[in-house]
Amino acid sequence: MLTPQYTPSVHFDDPDAAFEQVRALYDRSIGHLHDALQRFVAGEDFHERIRACYPFVRIHTDSFMRADSRLSYGFVAGPGTYETTVTRPDLFESYYREQFRLLLKNHGAGHVQIEVGTSLQPIPVHFSFGENEHIEGSMPPGRRRLMRDLFDLPDLAAMDDGIANGTWEPPPGEAKPLSLFTAPRVDYSLQRLRHYTGTSPAHFQNFVLFTNYQFYIDEFIKLGHEIMNQAPDAGDAPDEGHYIAFVEPGNVITRRVGQSVQPGDDLGAPPPRLPQMPAYHLVRADGNGITMVNIGVGPANAKTITDHVAVLRPHAWLMLGHCAGLRNTQELGDYVLAHGYVREDHVLDEDLPLWVPLPALSEIQLALEHAVADVTRLTGHELKRILRTGTVASTDNRNWELLPGSTAVRRFSQSRAVALDMESATIAANGFRFRVPYGTLLCVSDKPLHGEIKLPGMANHFYRARVDQHLRIGLRAVELLRRHGLNKLHSRKLRSFAEVAFQ
Repeated sequence: MLTPQYTPSVHFDDPDAAFEQVRALYDRSIGHLHDALQRFVAGEDFHERIRACYPFVRIHTDSFMRADSRLSYGFVAGPGTYETTVTRPDLFESYYREQFRLLLKNHGAGHVQIEVGTSLQPIPVHFSFGENEHIEGSMPPGRRRLMRDLFDLPDLAAMDDGIANGTWEPPPGEAKPLSLFTAPRVDYSLQRLRHYTGTSPAHFQNFVLFTNYQFYIDEFIKLGHEIMNQAPDAGDAPDEGHYIAFVEPGNVITRRVGQSVQPGDDLGAPPPRLPQMPAYHLVRADGNGITMVNIGVGPANAKTITDHVAVLRPHAWLMLGHCAGLRNTQELGDYVLAHGYVREDHVLDEDLPLWVPLPALSEIQLALEHAVADVTRLTGHELKRILRTGTVASTDNRNWELLPGSTAVRRFSQSRAVALDMESATIAANGFRFRVPYGTLLCVSDKPLHGEIKLPGMANHFYRARVDQHLRIGLRAVELLRRHGLNKLHSRKLRSFAEVAFQ
């Protein structure tokens, strides 16, 4: 086995020193794989298997001392050894530093240390490629097949979601998990994000808006370019002055007027066709900007993208889209703020059983309601005329209206649902599952139970008239959440009684 020189694990009382050790071990492992792979591509023959492993982070405590009961993360549940593998310190630097800092702070200085070393979990060679490297394409098929004999390839057995689902149990004598995701699981999702969204994970921001219509994306692109073309000044709308760049699929970066071009900005190029779920990023220097993704129609896409965005540990994700209004008192263009969900999407039933309730998160609910009031300038009884809080039903059957009999309608009535769509419950369920704060604000675009269905001309006019306002409500909600305090968003309602320490 050809591996980097072994380095014993080291204990740290300083979170920054622990992070620098993680960085050093990871860079050495990646450098080892890069060097060997380049030599292999150049034609060199190896007679040993080539391997490099992820760094691990571990803490041990014998104390039963309870952490502050107001905390939702940043501490371990009880005595024992806790461990996780980590990856991409370049991408997760601020996140890892903060998790390390909280562990040392919440367990008391001198009572625990952070141990950093090299794990036994191999780094798949595919995950060592740089953003713009396409090494395999330059090799003949026979040479590519030979890679299996020399390098570690992705192992799906190391990437399941048992920790997040609460079903994983450590074998006797093994450490308990310190984070929801192992390093291979994170790396896998980073690869998938590039594929599905057409942008680098490095551009993703901490607040994510999902939509099911391109109209919203068109408005977001228009707004993004408008902001980039204006130098920041005191007349900016709240928080707009902090945005420094706008990124589109193909990693096409537009810097704001007055911002200097950064190395690598010129590497982006518009793709010949849009990816399956294109992402657009309104970037802030602190990462607390806004990413918007067009997930298209259906719960499968909603689950797929949230499965992968979750590894970036965003502060919140919100669904903005259109829905069918189920009440005769609703008008086209009214808003629905979801406080509960009927899950008939069927894509998460094995990961999150249907008997698990999805609680409404007060911080998100209040921000969305206040945002509607701010943008529409309506309050009190007038606000309630266009905004209804209630249950949203999500189905995987786009043509539910064609089901024989009235069974679907009866279920919606019994659940007290006020709106129906195909994505919102999935996004909320995966937010609950992955401990990402979630919320839903939908706009009524048709009322099929009451004879008001979408017709091409009417739909286009409606969408154009309402989308701008709806999008601005979503952006305003993010501003309010950002000001509320990021640590307060990660509610204890999303954490179990035996929870991992990392946010």
